[in-house]
Amino acid sequence: MKNLVASPFTFAQESINWMSIEEAEAAAKENPKKIVIDVYTDWCGWCKKMDKDTFKNEKIAAYVNENYYAVKFNAEQKDSIVFQGHTFKFVAQGKRGYHELAAALLNGKMSYPHMVYLDEELKMIQPIPGYMAPAQFEEVIKFIGSDSYKKTPFDDYKKTFVSEL
Repeated sequence: MKNLVASPFTFAQESINWMSIEEAEAAAKENPKKIVIDVYTDWCGWCKKMDKDTFKNEKIAAYVNENYYAVKFNAEQKDSIVFQGHTFKFVAQGKRGYHELAAALLNGKMSYPHMVYLDEELKMIQPIPGYMAPAQFEEVIKFIGSDSYKKTPFDDYKKTFVSEL
């Protein structure tokens, strides 16, 4: 007979609770939190690597879920989006095109992956381009999540930062 008792070594892996930008905006109005937006494309290899290596890290996921609303946003999605009272649409261009919201969030610098941080009032803190390994991403999300960005230069923050990874 097969043993139906769960192994004491099995556990549910923590994962980031991704939501749409509209869901994050509504949630932030009810319960203010910062928003982190992963602006990606389906064809971006570094985006996929960040999904696999960084976002799957249990400690990263736990911190993000506790301190942010997390949004995955495809910079080439076709659906219109209403965000902060403005309607953003897809713009066909060449073979692909881009979404107006991605262009607005990235200040027109369309590179992927790109992490965008908004404060509790949905105001831009900073867009940060490029792949980040778990340890790099941990520094940034905690720097912004702890409000250290308001009073400490990032280079100074990094000197005293202690990773939990």
